[in-house]
Amino acid sequence: MKALFEVVILPVSDPDRSLRFYRDQVGFDLDVDYAPTPEFRVIQLTPEGASTSIQFGVGLTDAPVGSLRGLYLVVPDIEASRRELAERGVDVSEVRHKDTGGGGWQGAYVAGLDPDRTDYATFADFRDPDGNAWVLQERGHG
Repeated sequence: MKALFEVVILPVSDPDRSLRFYRDQVGFDLDVDYAPTPEFRVIQLTPEGASTSIQFGVGLTDAPVGSLRGLYLVVPDIEASRRELAERGVDVSEVRHKDTGGGGWQGAYVAGLDPDRTDYATFADFRDPDGNAWVLQERGHG
């Protein structure tokens, strides 16, 4: 099957607060804010350069608020991206990388950048105001 992955719907409690967070703090571009009735509103934002967007609003999902986990934002420079988010008021974890000592990655992490800046090896995390969890992952550094 040939397909494009286009949208992820986030379960949020306050669409206006989430709009401010994702647009003003995280820096996503606002594509749509459409509310034809009080019972339905869709807000769509897209990270700069991405082909996949997020949506949230009213009447979009019955998933529990804050239940989404493992949303990845792949960035070329995790230090710069982390610093930018922190300067915008986002609470971002410290950077960590895969612990590959002992013959390959066994699921453990150690603090700091991957010494070789290997693609897909360095991470940081943040959550939106409702607890939906994001992961920054570095790829293409240098």
